[in-house]
Amino acid sequence: MKKKTRSPASSTAKGRKTAVAQRKATPPRVRPLKAPPHHAKSAVQGLRIQLAQALKRIDELQARADTDFLLDILNRRGFERELHRSIAYIKRYHASGGLVVLDVDRLKPINDAFGHAAGDEVLKEVVAALRRHVRTSDVIGRLGGDEFAVLLWNLSETDAHAKAAALEQAVDRLVFMFDGHSVTAGASAGVAILGPHAEASKALEEADRAMYVRKAQRRHEAR
Repeated sequence: MKKKTRSPASSTAKGRKTAVAQRKATPPRVRPLKAPPHHAKSAVQGLRIQLAQALKRIDELQARADTDFLLDILNRRGFERELHRSIAYIKRYHASGGLVVLDVDRLKPINDAFGHAAGDEVLKEVVAALRRHVRTSDVIGRLGGDEFAVLLWNLSETDAHAKAAALEQAVDRLVFMFDGHSVTAGASAGVAILGPHAEASKALEEADRAMYVRKAQRRHEAR
């Protein structure tokens, strides 16, 4: 009998199949993850620290931009921001509030007669008086010059007008001594009620108009 011989092609095909089978049977080699070098960790930690410092600095600048430096209360920008937030809350939760705009009556004559340092002392004492007569949840702001605003939470229209009168009286009772002269400043207050249909700009205008009406009334009463 003649011996069967394999062709080179069949031997090559068989070898390929064997190699493929071996590759499938052998599990892939998994390379272990290398820990980042120490200097890379330090760099990441440094970036995180810098980011935290930058965010803190942004918060500080934001607070400074909203604060009156002399009196340590909100300036007009900061107060208007709080007023917008409060009105949004009032509308959403059907709450109530009052806005009082208060103007110091005789600050300009005091500045003219005794200097701006005396006027600054008057403003500081006015703010201290307002703080003594409002709750910690209420918000005080300086709208500019000798004009202040107080945001009052959860009170009726009657209570808001009563609070405005009390704030007037608190400022009226302040007495200052400048160059041996006894001086009073006085204040006039106007009120706007904050309800479900309130708008910040209109509320400020309404309270401001009421304040000027009250100022004229007080001048007439003083004659």
